Amino acid sequence: MAQDATVPKLNFEYWLDKAIGWGQATTLESQKDVCLHLPQLQEFLHQLYETIKHLGSTVAIQQFPLIGQLLGRLCWNPFVIGYDESQKTLMWCLCCLYSSEPQNAVELKANSWIRSLLCHLLSSSKWESNEAETSAFLSALGYTSADYYCHLVKNMVVSLVTELRENQFNGLNIQESISASHVNAVSIFCVPLITLPDLTPLLETLLLYHGGSSKEILSSEFLEAVNEAFLKKKISLPESAVFSLWLRHLPSLEKATLHLLDQLFSVQLNSLEEVAHVIKDSLLPQAASHPAIFRIVNEIFKNALMETEGTSEVMTIIQVFTQLFLQAHQNEDKQHKFPLKAYFPYHHQPLVRSLVRRPFELPTTYWSQHVKHISDMLKTLVEDTNISSLTDLFEIWFLVACFGEWLDIAAEQLLKAAVEPDAVLWLLAFYYCPKNENQQRTQTMVEAQAVYHHLMMLFSCEDLSLKDLEAAVLRVTGVEQCCNQRFTTHLLTNFLLFSPGGHKIAQEYIHHITEVTDTSKEVHNLLIRTAYRFNHSGEENQRTVKLLNELLQKLTLKV
Repeated sequence: MAQDATVPKLNFEYWLDKAIGWGQATTLESQKDVCLHLPQLQEFLHQLYETIKHLGSTVAIQQFPLIGQLLGRLCWNPFVIGYDESQKTLMWCLCCLYSSEPQNAVELKANSWIRSLLCHLLSSSKWESNEAETSAFLSALGYTSADYYCHLVKNMVVSLVTELRENQFNGLNIQESISASHVNAVSIFCVPLITLPDLTPLLETLLLYHGGSSKEILSSEFLEAVNEAFLKKKISLPESAVFSLWLRHLPSLEKATLHLLDQLFSVQLNSLEEVAHVIKDSLLPQAASHPAIFRIVNEIFKNALMETEGTSEVMTIIQVFTQLFLQAHQNEDKQHKFPLKAYFPYHHQPLVRSLVRRPFELPTTYWSQHVKHISDMLKTLVEDTNISSLTDLFEIWFLVACFGEWLDIAAEQLLKAAVEPDAVLWLLAFYYCPKNENQQRTQTMVEAQAVYHHLMMLFSCEDLSLKDLEAAVLRVTGVEQCCNQRFTTHLLTNFLLFSPGGHKIAQEYIHHITEVTDTSKEVHNLLIRTAYRFNHSGEENQRTVKLLNELLQKLTLKV
């Protein structure tokens, strides 16, 4: 095949001879000669890149069989790669030779060789081996060796970032654009150097770069490596870059969500403030402002909930995540804010709008009314529309469970305010026993009503004893069904917190119930949720606050 007119064969061979003669520029004579020819060499490299960038690796090597030898020698010459934009142009030329789909052992070996050269160009530490040969020249320029190579990496990164950003804006100009395979190659070469601090701007630019292609142009190895480094806090990235990573690479988003759950389960968290801090620090609630990310994270949470059989720890984590997501959504710029329907597209929208209202947005005097409104809508949806599919029922239950703050408030309102108990008890019965096969929920409701009315008779009793309280729930606590036991525990814990007589026997009864029914974690999670809400919304009764803190301190030792 004939040589391209812009890069005459004689010119190519001339620079190859020069590169061989220079070596790594270890003598003063070769150093002077290199410096003398640097402007012309850079122009030649630019012409070479413009010639081969649209050819493909196979054709480029056919046209210039010795191109690998030339580029390889120039990459190890510290004066060449330190001059202006020569380093960047060498990188782009190498990218043009990289086979995105190698067909044989030769191409695989060539790819490996190119990767090693790119790693060398990107890593200042490897250049330090030339310090003895180049230090005299660098000193004359007023640099230390370390400073010189540090500036070299920064300049190269700045140059690549500038070119990628300009290409992003001018992507429609095919002649000027950088090919997707070249960007893919650069992303692969970054993998072993992900944690190099000076590389961060390039990582950010690559993550935000799309280049007009409908297919993913960054290598999966790169995306996985960046995500891994971010999760292990080995690198710091702007939120926009992290969100782009998770949007373009689903496995990274899944891994980030599972990593968060592992974090929360692996340490003893004694307050929801700690839980909220860990969740917020993961950036997942902020990223969930994009509906696609929200729905995927939600699905992972659903699976985690089912795998753990609905444990209160997982449910509490999901509820805190949902609260933080709502905060992030409310803080979004109105121009970029998605409507609620984008996050909950298949749910009854009036119910969604009621659930997403944060308690602090309403006066406390309206809480019981709001809870009744939620209960009425939900009951109509579940019973009157005759939902037969267990999947549909689970989806409705999970929606309500995500906004569990209102469920906790509902249980409190039964004891603190004048409410219509049946509506509130039905809401709680649905949460603790969503299926109504064999009239399970109906039976739960009947038992809950009996316990509630007995507790209300004891509410103002000042000299309450443990036996009196046991009598109120003896029939229910003996039942093995988890939903009934958890429901009763919820009612009892609130009774102890908010009734005058309950304060006196609270510590004794909590010790008793957690020993007999093994509900330490259940009670602990309920108490830390209550403490979290008190810290944010306030609680007028200081005796209740004091008791709550004492119970938490005692239970923390058990869980």
